[in-house]
Amino acid sequence: MIGPSSSHTAAAVRIGQITRNLMENPVKRAVVKFHGSFASTGRGHGTDKAIAAGLLGFDPADERIRDALDLADKQGMDIVFENVDLGDDYHPNTARLEVLDTLGNSIVVTASSLGGGTISVVEINGLKIELSGEYDTLITIHKDKPGIVAKATAIIADYDVNISSMKVTRMRRGGQAIMAVEMDHALPNEAIEKLNIIADTVRVIPPIY
Repeated sequence: MIGPSSSHTAAAVRIGQITRNLMENPVKRAVVKFHGSFASTGRGHGTDKAIAAGLLGFDPADERIRDALDLADKQGMDIVFENVDLGDDYHPNTARLEVLDTLGNSIVVTASSLGGGTISVVEINGLKIELSGEYDTLITIHKDKPGIVAKATAIIADYDVNISSMKVTRMRRGGQAIMAVEMDHALPNEAIEKLNIIADTVRVIPPIY
């Protein structure tokens, strides 16, 4: 780990990494909103550099973390940091990343540092979710309608992949829904192609170490 605090540095790198992995293309712009102790002490612990490092694809042991802001600037990645109060419902070490990729696609990821370098993604695009980043993970964004979850889990089972945990939530009945499935093994490309038929957006992300 590079930096003085696993909560403020290693975990922040992982938050940046998982956000990057949820994007289909490289990050072009990010507005990073720090809440709680991230807001009050984060920059002193290098949390801003750590988030930038994760968005660049670095891991928590990368020596380049200390130069991540300069490296992001050189790569044309625009990162803005703000301090906000998200309210008492959020963990004190929380960041919300509003990210735009090079093709104009966007995502909003809210994640918390739980201590010891571990993280929890608690929202994606405003939808409540639970995602640790410790497993191969399938994310689908789809219209809320009967049969989607059953079809997706059947595809996973067809390839003999065990589900560790699963969370499904929706904006409203019949509206946008999201499913996060943490798995013991990665899905093959053939399975991902089948999932793309039933969901609007499919992302398969590797574990974050």
